[in-house]
Amino acid sequence: MEIHEKEVVGEQVDEETRCRHYHSEVDRIAIKFFCCQTYYPCYECHGMHGCGHPAVWPASRFSEKAVLCGACGFELSVTEYLSCGSACPACSAPFNPGCSLHKHLYFDTSK
Repeated sequence: MEIHEKEVVGEQVDEETRCRHYHSEVDRIAIKFFCCQTYYPCYECHGMHGCGHPAVWPASRFSEKAVLCGACGFELSVTEYLSCGSACPACSAPFNPGCSLHKHLYFDTSK
């Protein structure tokens, strides 16, 4: 599905990037997976429809755009996303703060 002129792949994706796995009001980001450079709403959608070789964003590439705000289409770098306080820096739409529990599935957080 195209959202804000970006292709977002997943299960039943809506106009703000919600999927069948994560669909609360604040579930409105898609993450560009490092391994395939494709946006997915969550790791489960990537597991079902992705490249089959998940890889996290290395810390050396955190300056690259990797997170899409489903509300306004602003693309955040990994650094911007990790420091945004669960809200879009462009439109202030709230993001799900619980996503931080899964950040290790998308980004190298070992340091």
